[in-house]
Amino acid sequence: MFATSGNELRKSRGNLRVKSILVRTGVFWSLAALIIILAIVSEQFLTVGNLLNVARQVVIMSVLGIGVTFVIIGGGIDLSVGSIVALASAFSAGAMTATGSLPLAILVAVITGLGCGLLQGFLITKFSLAPFAVTLGGMSIFRGMTLLYTDGIPISNLPADFRWFGAGTFGQFPVPVVILIIVAVVAYLVLSKTKLGRYVYAIGSNENTTRLTGINVNFYRTMTYVIAGLCCAIAGLVLTGRINSAHPYAGQGYELNAIAAVVIGGTSLAGGEGTIYGTIIGALVIGIIENGLNLLQINAFWQEVAVGAVIIVAVIIDRIRINMAESMAQVSAE
Repeated sequence: MFATSGNELRKSRGNLRVKSILVRTGVFWSLAALIIILAIVSEQFLTVGNLLNVARQVVIMSVLGIGVTFVIIGGGIDLSVGSIVALASAFSAGAMTATGSLPLAILVAVITGLGCGLLQGFLITKFSLAPFAVTLGGMSIFRGMTLLYTDGIPISNLPADFRWFGAGTFGQFPVPVVILIIVAVVAYLVLSKTKLGRYVYAIGSNENTTRLTGINVNFYRTMTYVIAGLCCAIAGLVLTGRINSAHPYAGQGYELNAIAAVVIGGTSLAGGEGTIYGTIIGALVIGIIENGLNLLQINAFWQEVAVGAVIIVAVIIDRIRINMAESMAQVSAE
């Protein structure tokens, strides 16, 4: 009797582990399937020009997603990233046209992003406000500031030095792709090799327990928003350089794609779980879907439907993953 129960328990644990692995690696299989299908139905998909185009398209989404990954792992959410992109873009372009100094323009963008992130992180932690409400308000405030600064008119005809961020190359590699690689490597090292990364995971997993161990939860949670703001500044520089203009409505809807990339990549909305490479894979899934629909000349409005459907599926998978983790913990306790 006891042997039978033991065998059933081991079998149950084994089945849960297999299902957990399949759920966790689902995004990789999805990406592979998308590539194979599009390679079959479109001769243009695997051309060098198209692949470079996809790479350029996903850079901004990936950089923003990396910043949002820190926030969500830490148990928060950030709906303001698109507006911060626009504000950093406008301020840096204004500094560039006024002074002609590229270092100053970069500094202005970075300070803008860091400042917006610090302000929101401070309000959320100092006054125990809901991240959703604060960043929703920030989304409107930062967009309004951009419109006030530009008077609703794009800042265009930027010097060639500024355009390097979005249109330059390192040999055969587009500069935006190189920037993404650098940001991704640094973010990975921070999350996996530093005290900040360990504490962010701990806060997202169980904030109260983390606080009781003496960790300054408010500081490290604020830092996640600061990092997200920095990523917005970098994305703003790339976007402005690519289109050679700082548009007051730039970045609209970017927060949706950034969060979608993070969730599709396996970061749990409950916090405490997620990876940088998963976010980049999630951004690639979205980018390839959009590119494939364009190549197949499918109505552009279906792109919104497709991305929304993928988000819902990702949230369902996240819920399944959480349920599996709870089931495995229960089985282990037995």
